[in-house]
Amino acid sequence: MGESRQSYLVAAESAVSLLRDPAVAASWDKPSALMEFSVAGLAGHLAHQLVRVGDVLAPNGQVGEPVTLIEHYSRSPWVQAGLDHESNLSVRRGGEAAAAAGPAVLVERAQALYEMQSAALATEPADRVVFLPWSGWSLRLDDFLLTRLVELVVHSDDLAASVGVKTPELPTSVIDPVVELLARLAVHRHGPTAVIRTLSRAERAPATISAF
Repeated sequence: MGESRQSYLVAAESAVSLLRDPAVAASWDKPSALMEFSVAGLAGHLAHQLVRVGDVLAPNGQVGEPVTLIEHYSRSPWVQAGLDHESNLSVRRGGEAAAAAGPAVLVERAQALYEMQSAALATEPADRVVFLPWSGWSLRLDDFLLTRLVELVVHSDDLAASVGVKTPELPTSVIDPVVELLARLAVHRHGPTAVIRTLSRAERAPATISAF
């Protein structure tokens, strides 16, 4: 199995373990560390990353020429949209819907998806391209898994901070590609000088180099 697929599975297993933490269920109806998200909604959004992978693995006959990762993020309306933009409202509604049956059911579903994907990803061809029905374009499977890796790592930290537990420790095989992609996106959005100054010259650093 390719490194990107193994990294995704490591992060997915860690996310399921975090969702299973009793602190998540205990804070289920409380506000999360993310504005406008409850803990339940954030947990649902985290678990939904596995749902997304399951969705694209199902053949749908609509696969086209894949776009690059930078183009994927440039085309996605949620990246620079405000909290009240429909794309972000839809994300929050989706998280709440995924969590509607409660923490135990959410964990059970996420665990089942993880187990199915552990087997399925090992058999997918290296050049597999998948169609993203919610976006309307295609990505290489390994590129799509990298986008889910970012979501799993970032939102695991959000959820851990929300419920007062330690952020899961993940190996460099997971963290390095996430940091690299976020850096590439930050350069694309803000330019190389802003990123270099933020990393090396605090006195001239811009207010933010957020990738999203």
